[in-house]
Amino acid sequence: MTKNQILKIEKLDFMWGTENPFLFCAHHKDAYPKGNDELGPPNSDLLGRNIGNDFQIKDGWRMYHGKKIPGFPNHPHRGFETVTIVLEGFVDHSDSHGASGRYGDGDVQWMTAGSGLQHAEMFPLIYKDKDNPLHLFQVWLNLPKKDKFTDPHYKMFWAEDIPVIEEVDSNGRESSVRLIAGKYNEIKALEPAPASWASDEDNNVNIWIIKMKPDAIFEIPASSSTITRNLYYYDGETIKIHDTEINSSNRIKLLGNERIVIRNGDRESHLFLLEGEPIDEPVVTYGPFVMNTMEEIKEAYEDYKETGFGGWPWDRSDPVHSNEEIRFAKYSDGTIERRL
Repeated sequence: MTKNQILKIEKLDFMWGTENPFLFCAHHKDAYPKGNDELGPPNSDLLGRNIGNDFQIKDGWRMYHGKKIPGFPNHPHRGFETVTIVLEGFVDHSDSHGASGRYGDGDVQWMTAGSGLQHAEMFPLIYKDKDNPLHLFQVWLNLPKKDKFTDPHYKMFWAEDIPVIEEVDSNGRESSVRLIAGKYNEIKALEPAPASWASDEDNNVNIWIIKMKPDAIFEIPASSSTITRNLYYYDGETIKIHDTEINSSNRIKLLGNERIVIRNGDRESHLFLLEGEPIDEPVVTYGPFVMNTMEEIKEAYEDYKETGFGGWPWDRSDPVHSNEEIRFAKYSDGTIERRL
């Protein structure tokens, strides 16, 4: 174990810095109020907001690009994947292939944009009789050149199916790991989308949510010298790695080929781990497209202009679903999954 396990520490904001193969991570935490009949906030609460581009916290929440319902009305993507991890609240999905769904409260959606699709991600305020808090991460994971034009695909990891590993240290203090991708102590996460960089174990992609009880000790095993490894301390008070005390709301860049021992302080801590082998290719990002060259970015815009990536089969740009089913996924082949 070396003293320079920590390569960098930086404060967290709404958009979290990441490293190849990850493109970025957005951390949404909004204290939404009771919903109205349209599954949005009361109209009176929209006054004084920059509707359509509301990213400033006001009264504890934001509308983002939504006008009546918070969220992100239809927009295109090509060349990468989104992994949306909902800790609390709900997301309504609709896309240009006719797929739809509502997921939340621990569910994860793994979506491969591939050759191109449009989707909408709205945050319905489904409860009229109580507040509707939302807490989620959305990770953008790059695709290698050979898979950038794979067919679009999405799958659900329902909360009750996601592995959670409970650990107890030598002092009897508890920690847990929620496996979104990769493995921990030979326990594997659910299979990601088939074309994903994470689908090959040799790429060492791990996405974990770590919870540590007060004074607990947790270890991240050594992986490889070539991975990028970032730990996001998003809730808690203090942890210690080696001899360095770190406050919450910080990103910690770590060595990948060393065992990392985390010692928690006297308050429960929550951390998010992103690590993986870089994709050794040029990355050109422009708006909603991630390709290898600027020429391919231009082609993406032209293709979207001509085809709409399949068009938009919904009667509005910000579709939300009824409250008859709270958690479901309807895929483009007509298959439907339902969860209570």
